[in-house]
Formats: sequence, structure tokens, C-alpha cells
Amino acid sequence: MADGNAVQDRRDSRGDDRGRTSPATFLRQVVAELRKVVWPTQQQLITYFFVVLVFVVVVMALVTVLDLAFGKLVFEIFTGSGAQ
Repeated sequence: MADGNAVQDRRDSRGDDRGRTSPATFLRQVVAELRKVVWPTQQQLITYFFVVLVFVVVVMALVTVLDLAFGKLVFEIFTGSGAQ
């Protein structure tokens, strides 16, 4: 039963045997972690917003161009090349 011991060892290393955390303790830990966060300044937030906005617009334009190109290509393949 070496496999059973390996499973037990993994449980011990993860700390599963400690039991459940109470909701109050969990909330205190969440608040403590949020206090460690370095929040961006208003200027950084505005800059990040515009960077993301420009990136999204560029990707939308790229996807639109590719969609139109593939659409025309598929249309030409299935309808044939114009006059006969």
C-alpha cells in the first residue's frame, strides 16, 4: 500500500488536516491582504484605461479586416469567378 501513503503525504504537505477556516477569520485575512495591495494613482488609472482602449480598438479593427477578407474569399470560392 505504498500508494496510500503517498496520498496521505500529499495531504499533509498541503495542510488539508488543519480543518476549515471560519468566515470571520477568512474575512480578516482578506482585509489584511487587501491592505498590502499597491493601488494605482488616478493618473496611472487614466493612462491604463486609454492604453487598454486603444489596444481593444486596434484588435477590433484587425478582426474586422480579417473577417471581411475571409468572407470575400469564401464568397469567391463558392460562387465562382464572376462571368462565364
